Amino acid sequence: MAIFLITLGFFLVIVTAMAVGYIFQKKSLAGSCGGLASVGIDKSCNCDNPCEKRQERDRKAALAVGDINVKNI
Repeated sequence: MAIFLITLGFFLVIVTAMAVGYIFQKKSLAGSCGGLASVGIDKSCNCDNPCEKRQERDRKAALAVGDINVKNI
């Protein structure tokens, strides 16, 4: 039990130090380095012909873009 409490205390000190550092820097949260877009990949699978599920999801999303009604609000 003592090892658990020492480990928990250690992690709490580290998290507190990170929080204090973040507060004093006053920077907004940001992503890492641009993700996959920074290496030239447009989507996570980067395949020429996506699967049927992806095609259906993309088709529904394209249809829903211009469709604004009470259900969407």
